[in-house]
Amino acid sequence: MRIVGAEEIRRSIGLSAAIAAMRDAVIAQSRGECDTPMPMHLDLSSGGGGEVHVKSSYRKGARRFALKVAGTYASRPYGSIALVSVATGETAVFFDDGGYLTDLRTAAVAAMTARELGRTDRALGILGTGIQARLQARLHAEVLDLAEIHVWGRHPERAATCRREMGVLLPGARVVAADSPAAVAAAVGLIVTATASRSPLLRAGDLRPGTHVSAVGSDSPGKQELDPEILRRASLLLVDSLAQCERLGELQHVASERNRAVELGAFCERRVAFDAAGPTVADFTGLGAEDLFIAEACCEKLETQP
Repeated sequence: MRIVGAEEIRRSIGLSAAIAAMRDAVIAQSRGECDTPMPMHLDLSSGGGGEVHVKSSYRKGARRFALKVAGTYASRPYGSIALVSVATGETAVFFDDGGYLTDLRTAAVAAMTARELGRTDRALGILGTGIQARLQARLHAEVLDLAEIHVWGRHPERAATCRREMGVLLPGARVVAADSPAAVAAAVGLIVTATASRSPLLRAGDLRPGTHVSAVGSDSPGKQELDPEILRRASLLLVDSLAQCERLGELQHVASERNRAVELGAFCERRVAFDAAGPTVADFTGLGAEDLFIAEACCEKLETQP
């Protein structure tokens, strides 16, 4: 078994490669090429932790499948991905990444979606101030010429820290700490929500015409970042997985819109017409297939390095 640590992982997978891997992953998932079971969630709150997500995927005909465990524990967030041999059941490669690959692929698929939608925004809004907020800024800067980033968080001191760190990561962009989600929506037309909220942060009336929202925080039952009316009004409703989103994502709160939802992989292969003046939404719950593809992308790079 090869054990790959966090520093080696960071050297092996760049931002553009992560974005490319996510496009391949969602297309393979939508085509039915991947056997990706529903995620498993464990509640660790009684022991002082948070929650753990267990995800897996196997691309038919491949020699390995992925098993990912990532969560918020009593002392820190942590995660890992194992690539397991189909032939022997042995762990071939163990990525002791601390959750980095999960964080990276989450931001990469949102940035990829902005690119697939043909967005040309120079301003990005982010709700949330954790590691995902920082990565969303970096990954979106790979596909957009960002001049401004507007950030909101529940805790002003964390928002201020996030603002300073984003300024270092992206020195060419002006970073603004907003005082409310509505203020973010008033300033920009491209928004990422990356929180653990269980009640709506954005209302339909907050959004400017043509706004796109990528919602990445709602990934388990009960979580919610968007007013259901936003999904009802959306001229295009994208989901990473219909089966997952109607149980775990924003779609769980507005089942009436199920039949309008378009899987992201299908959209990447064949665009559907939509009203650009209306809001668009991408509902992300995180796919085991994404964990598989980003781990395999790391392996491919590692195998070519001297």
